[in-house]
Amino acid sequence: MRDDLETGRDLRDTIQGRALRADLDFQEGRYQEARAGYEAVIKEDLTWDSLARLAYFKFKMGDIAAAEQLYIEAEDELTAKEMRHYAWVELQRGVLQLRQGCYQEAAAHYDRADRAYSGYWLVDDHKAELLGAEGKFAEAAQLYERVIARAPRPEFQQALGELYEVLGQRERAEGCYQKALAGYLESAERGDGHFYHHLADFFADVREDGAEAVKWARRDIALRRNFSTLAALAWSLYRAGEFAEALETMQQALSSGAADAHLFFQAATIYQSADANGNSDRYLRMAQAINPHYRSFHVHR
Repeated sequence: MRDDLETGRDLRDTIQGRALRADLDFQEGRYQEARAGYEAVIKEDLTWDSLARLAYFKFKMGDIAAAEQLYIEAEDELTAKEMRHYAWVELQRGVLQLRQGCYQEAAAHYDRADRAYSGYWLVDDHKAELLGAEGKFAEAAQLYERVIARAPRPEFQQALGELYEVLGQRERAEGCYQKALAGYLESAERGDGHFYHHLADFFADVREDGAEAVKWARRDIALRRNFSTLAALAWSLYRAGEFAEALETMQQALSSGAADAHLFFQAATIYQSADANGNSDRYLRMAQAINPHYRSFHVHR
């Protein structure tokens, strides 16, 4: 995509092209360049989507207050005719709260998104994840069934399978897992790398097949090397029993400055396997500080 962007003169130097270049910098682990790119675009042409891009960057880097303020500013740029975009931004504000374990606040944002753009399946997806995080597994499963009827995406099948597994309905869970895997593999066989990350997660945590997880994580990181793909590879290596390489890879992920409770929990687990000077306890405390419910149900996105 970067080659297409650089050679496409009609797009390369436009505001949209520069925003896309910043997105690619972020995905490819060039964080300072990404931030500078987003800020330059906003300075030249203030739009809701450029503000939302920078907000997402700030969120992933752990600056929740700045992310929230940027999302609020993004909403201020939207008109009354852009209610689907408004609903999307409200969902992102809900995710900020969910990732901190603030369930009531997340629900309020999701409800506002629902009122703004009723019937949007993405709202129900987020509401189902919230129900799962709250331990309302049966309600979450029922809602995911309705979401899948409208948007039969493989990652939703995986989420539904995980909910059924928690509910002790192993046969129904396996049926969902098989549909999820079939969808992931069908996409991969077409040469689409979109679900490589999901395949690494699936084999690491659903099948607990470390070798297969490592295979897909390495394919993913060959496309985009960032804290997320590095963390996925580290976790896959941990599942494969390759603890020393898992630790080295996780340290690279952490060096990005990304701050996320799930990332820190995985780092703690890997550090514990390597017996690395008490860092396991430190990262568990950091996970707890971000989200006291960091072990709760969550959807891999």
